[in-house]
Amino acid sequence: MKFNVNVSILFKEVPMLERFGRAAEAGFSAVEFWWPMGEDLGEIEKAIKDANLTVALFNFDAGDMPSGDRGLVSDPEREGQFRENVPVALELARSLGCTRMNILAGHEKPGMDRDEQLALARRNVAFAAEQAEGAGVTVMVEAVNTFENGPYLLHTTQQAVEFVRGVGRDNVKIQHDFYHMQRMEGNLVANLRENIGVIGHVQIADSPDRHEPGTGEIHYPYILDELENLGYDGYVGLEYNPTNTTEESFGWLPKELRGGDVTVSDLNL
Repeated sequence: MKFNVNVSILFKEVPMLERFGRAAEAGFSAVEFWWPMGEDLGEIEKAIKDANLTVALFNFDAGDMPSGDRGLVSDPEREGQFRENVPVALELARSLGCTRMNILAGHEKPGMDRDEQLALARRNVAFAAEQAEGAGVTVMVEAVNTFENGPYLLHTTQQAVEFVRGVGRDNVKIQHDFYHMQRMEGNLVANLRENIGVIGHVQIADSPDRHEPGTGEIHYPYILDELENLGYDGYVGLEYNPTNTTEESFGWLPKELRGGDVTVSDLNL
């Protein structure tokens, strides 16, 4: 398997534009990130290319995440903002050679029927997926925990699976984050086995504190070994809050292995 680092949550010791170079210096060949929060897209693109990095995935605009937003697609008042972002984001993906993009579903909206919200979200995801197909991009939809993210619409694996199937497009899959699903439901390996066919990208952190693997209750050697056995050949995104510095948090993943294929037995877990 291959690991990539999410520079929106890691390398916070330096400004966003410097994090790509830091990731490369740490031995990684691939990164992912959330939609930039104010950084110039041209400068983002230049920083990635200067660092000679592959972009495994990045998010469509999900709103002001530091202020609590978790997606636009299920809010009728912000649908236009999302749809305006789609061609902009896809052009960035084309320039970066990125073939995976994630959409956050948003919060339950007080006073709006949940089924109506989900239907709106499906229409907007389908809109993005139709345009993404021409760019060779697969669209991800993610379930996240409600402890840290508020009344998020999709917060279990099954909800995400049903949502993706309801969109009805071949280039829409699940972004499966083991940390979020451990917080919400557990049963990690059984759910992985049942739904591997619809999983398009994987992310990891340990539970319950969202630190690096090996600091909590998730037995990642078993999880990652099963992921490998099931034939998953995509990236595993590191999306956690380091206990100390970012560089120190990579002790479980030897530097010489961070830029290529890794077997579970090589990890310090």
